[in-house]
Amino acid sequence: MQKPKLVLSLIAGAALLTACGGGSNGGGVFIPSVAVNPPAPPPAETPVDPEVLAAQPKLSNKPMDDIVRENLLPTIDRLFEQVRAQGIKTVIQGQEVFAPTSGDKFLPGKVAIGFSYLLLNTPPSDPKYQTYLDGYREIADVTIDSTNDSWGIYYYMSALWKLKKAGLLDGASPAINAGTLDKLKTKLDWRAFVNPADYSLINLPTNYYGVAFSIARLRYLMGWEGPEASEALLQKMINHYKTFSAFGFSDETDGSGRFDRYSILLIGEIMQRLIETGMTVSAEDEASLKGWLRQSVDVIKARLNPAGNGVDFGRSLAGYADTAFAEVLSAAEHENVLTAEEKDIAYAFATRVTAKYVEFWYDAEAGSLNMWNKGRRVDSYRGIARILGENLSLSHQLIYTNNLWKSAGYAQKPPVSTQTFLAYLDKLPRSTLTKFAGFDGQPATYDRGLVTYRDGLRVISLPVVNGAATYHRTNPYFAVPYSYNMLSGVADTRWPQLQPQFTFVNAGTPQVLIPASYQKNLKMLEAGKVLTVNYEQDAMDRVAGTSSGGSPFKDARITSSTAYTFEPGRITRLDTYTPVGTLDIGKVEMEFGSYSDGVTALGGNKFSYANGDVQGFEVEGLQDCAPVDVSADRDYNTPTGALKTSIRCSTPAFSFAAPLTIKWVLKYRSPSVASIAPR
Repeated sequence: MQKPKLVLSLIAGAALLTACGGGSNGGGVFIPSVAVNPPAPPPAETPVDPEVLAAQPKLSNKPMDDIVRENLLPTIDRLFEQVRAQGIKTVIQGQEVFAPTSGDKFLPGKVAIGFSYLLLNTPPSDPKYQTYLDGYREIADVTIDSTNDSWGIYYYMSALWKLKKAGLLDGASPAINAGTLDKLKTKLDWRAFVNPADYSLINLPTNYYGVAFSIARLRYLMGWEGPEASEALLQKMINHYKTFSAFGFSDETDGSGRFDRYSILLIGEIMQRLIETGMTVSAEDEASLKGWLRQSVDVIKARLNPAGNGVDFGRSLAGYADTAFAEVLSAAEHENVLTAEEKDIAYAFATRVTAKYVEFWYDAEAGSLNMWNKGRRVDSYRGIARILGENLSLSHQLIYTNNLWKSAGYAQKPPVSTQTFLAYLDKLPRSTLTKFAGFDGQPATYDRGLVTYRDGLRVISLPVVNGAATYHRTNPYFAVPYSYNMLSGVADTRWPQLQPQFTFVNAGTPQVLIPASYQKNLKMLEAGKVLTVNYEQDAMDRVAGTSSGGSPFKDARITSSTAYTFEPGRITRLDTYTPVGTLDIGKVEMEFGSYSDGVTALGGNKFSYANGDVQGFEVEGLQDCAPVDVSADRDYNTPTGALKTSIRCSTPAFSFAAPLTIKWVLKYRSPSVASIAPR
């Protein structure tokens, strides 16, 4: 396989000079060759390409534990001082974080786990120790009556178990007053969101089985209940995998096909909880769990990159997209499902994730994590009203994964060099297909999978999934390409990024169809540097109008076939849409929102860009395309920053009686590397 240009300069000159061997003179007297011709010292590593250095975090080669101690713990300390001073009236960036209207149902638990690290990482001899101990007790008292559901219950239970093991719940000066602890024993219960009769979740996605199991297991360890519930809930989770996850990835629904960040992460969380609580399982369950963990590792491995970027499609991204990879990899190291080389590479990547949090997600000027301002946007679930909880939970994820790396002997170990890391990436497959569900060839089966294409150091995703209820019509779940800081969806928005939407002419609310949710016969073929991906749809998804709603609605008036071609610097999509009978279409629309700007119209719906990784875009099959500046429009703010330009295409009303072909070609800078921030 030809090496990418960005990596060639790193590989060249990496071989050691051959040292001379020993010899003897004619009289048989041995003369060490070192005295005659001493070997040259190994050459210095070849300098890293400046673009790679600019794309990766500056702290990429520093020990992860140093980053945690020097950067993360001080940010938690500042938040601790503020919460201790302001109590239940704490205001951060205009948000009264403990207010009942904040929408943060998990905050007391996140406060408990986040601030516990100050106590657990400060020796009693340190003058700040007593401050932390007294403050922790005070904060627990004032937040005891604040809303704290599901995840918050788990976080609080985890904090209590850590404090108990450290001896901080006993003695004359415990971290939590006895009366408050008695209240917590009642409040921190998995039964708040699980039906105890059959252990079914109460209107929650399936990852909450893992939350419920964790709470039950920790309650057992605290001596608050027996082991029965935790064992039953773990089996519910395992059985869900076996029932709805034929290839070992969690469907966030009961078979509707929503696969996203959590589908990759959930097995890592389950293994982390087993590690945290010291729980052992049967040999059969252990083999299943480790097998699923390895499959998540393989997805992550195919997507490793210099910047520490994580999942790039679906919901709840921003910093959580990156830490998901770190959580899975640390569990995989602990469970010995990685080779020795993979452990070193996994640690190097986890360090980059931690460094990226410090340098990109954390805004030192604001003194807070930033997922909401300066062009960034997440889904409403993680709104800015949750600012305190998000600061603490992301820090928690990085700290606890760092603790696992420390236990594995990496406490003061620098990551492998950037040159070594890049050389490993250069050996990864150019393309992979990760199967999530389907692929059985049955007429009623829809295929769900993730195509990953590596153009050198740039990772490009093509998720072919179903967003299912509430998410199917939002563009982070569309079957279109995603690549950090080049191609992105926007949380909770429906504008037609890189796929058309058909609006019908009809009375009342117009019916709108998009090519989503019903993909089948997904196939890919790699030939050299070129990857082709094909799939069909036997119906469209009606996302507006009669009978449409939160869940996908199958509308068979239009069928389609799709062909993608990926090659270095170029992505092509070719769709053929076939009507059933003659249809009255009011309009067809499509957009391409990008971080690039300086657009020039070249005629014939062809455009070039002066700035950014995208260099050109052209469309066939739609009549009118024009560039629009969207840099100030919040509906074009992505998790990492604002899109700058949208090419908006449309075709006016027509009678749809024969197949319609729509094609677009996207040209981007290659070789290139996705950075930690949009350029």
